[in-house]
Amino acid sequence: MAEKLIVKDEVLIEATPSKVWEVLTNPKYVAQWDELPENYPSEHMGKGSKVVWELPNGGQTVTTIIKAEEMKELKIALYSSNWDEQVDEGDIAYLYQLEESNGNTILAIQIGDFSLLKNGQDYYDASVEFASESKKVMKELAESL
Repeated sequence: MAEKLIVKDEVLIEATPSKVWEVLTNPKYVAQWDELPENYPSEHMGKGSKVVWELPNGGQTVTTIIKAEEMKELKIALYSSNWDEQVDEGDIAYLYQLEESNGNTILAIQIGDFSLLKNGQDYYDASVEFASESKKVMKELAESL
């Protein structure tokens, strides 16, 4: 069996879990650390919220929030119509876990498992960069709220 390709990263944010949660679920802030389509609604994201990107080839990439435990855990399933493989919802996902620590928040980020895809290494490599860059913006945003 192939080794799992799961990006793992974390950041200490000098802000309460409620401020970090706001940065993770309010499209006004999400648009600053992730790319949202122009027509994305402005209300807070919660379980069942979807973001759909139309791809140049006519396909779609879709993220769906499948777990939203307020100020604790946010799990967002990732799907692309470009994938040849059949993947169950949530097998490839973004997982954000918040842990309160002395008035601050440790935000743990997991993205994957890209080993389920034949070109998974490319997705993994791109996600390493995404996690590294997005956590800096999340930290900055939450600490300025």
